Amino acid sequence: MISFLSILRRKKTNKLHVVVDEIKSALQDLALPEKAAFFPRFFKAGKGGYAEGDRFIGVTVPDQRKIVKEYWQRISLPEIAELLSSKIHEHRHCALLMLVNKFEKARSEKDKNDIVSFYLNYKKFVNNWDLVDNSAYKILGRHSFETENEDLLRTLAAEENMWSKRMAIVATMFYVKKGKFELLKELALYNLHHPHDLMHKANGWLLREMGNKNEAELFSFLKTNYHTMPRTTLRYAIEKMDEDLRQDFLKGRI
Repeated sequence: MISFLSILRRKKTNKLHVVVDEIKSALQDLALPEKAAFFPRFFKAGKGGYAEGDRFIGVTVPDQRKIVKEYWQRISLPEIAELLSSKIHEHRHCALLMLVNKFEKARSEKDKNDIVSFYLNYKKFVNNWDLVDNSAYKILGRHSFETENEDLLRTLAAEENMWSKRMAIVATMFYVKKGKFELLKELALYNLHHPHDLMHKANGWLLREMGNKNEAELFSFLKTNYHTMPRTTLRYAIEKMDEDLRQDFLKGRI
């Protein structure tokens, strides 16, 4: 015989699924077959790719943001957890965008801390570059900056998992936007020679952002390190520089 407690638990579970199922259904309605065919190639989800096995239904980011706008206030953290645990890429991306909204609108430090803890507990599902780039600096970077807890990002940078390392360097974007560059330089050097191209690009991108804020800082960093940094990192870092200066770096004349 099914107990009354079991019935209550089942009702609670079913209620948890309602909003998540609505979101999944809404995303499916916006799915485009041509995008579903293209995204696995773009995000390297094929055999041997960095996102091998990731699945896509073909929803564009602007359309995902429409769903996020509709549901982020209604969805709870347990429901976000269910969505974030999905094998479907767009489900996970929407879950993270909703989490960002919740963090940015959180009124108490407890709520912010809960969201950061949630993010770290579920970070194994933040496993592609767009998922990292659209969430890490807005949650982890801001939290680290505002609480002066830079060791949070140092810990991530030291993990073996590449996505954790990318979270760390991308999170320094919040520091860069505030004109603070030391943590970025430290973490870029820490993983400067990581074997994966995605880390080379991330390091170069953040260095370029530093240059957009203060080109003298970028010049000084590159002058010391450019001879030994991966070519991709250098090219990303100098992308916005004057063409003559770019060529000087590329040809080793600095």
